Amino acid sequence: VQLQASGGGLVQAGGSLRLSCAASGRTFEYYNMGWFRQAPGKEREFVAAISWSGGSTRYADSVKGRFTISRDNAKEMVYLQMNSLKPEDTAVYYCAAKGTTGTSPRSYEYDYWGQGTQVTVSS
Repeated sequence: VQLQASGGGLVQAGGSLRLSCAASGRTFEYYNMGWFRQAPGKEREFVAAISWSGGSTRYADSVKGRFTISRDNAKEMVYLQMNSLKPEDTAVYYCAAKGTTGTSPRSYEYDYWGQGTQVTVSS
């Protein structure tokens, strides 16, 4: 499956952004989806994940209560609504697809990755 992330940009602290990830190539609804991010000089880290049906979600503690992951299987899209953004949220954000059962915070369990979209939060 091919993934294309978009929606990044520059925003002030306290602001909001919505990231989108468009999928194509295989049956999107079979995949559990995740968002990860990587800040300069740091390892890639888990942000959020959603099950194939949308019925199960999980979040990193650092974004819980501020970010919301959702999906629209008919449109083959997954979203990450980011509110109350902080400078420490600055990173390249990646969407990923996982073909095995369940959501996961482990990047190695994901089979396909998008190209990333830059999010910069100014203080």
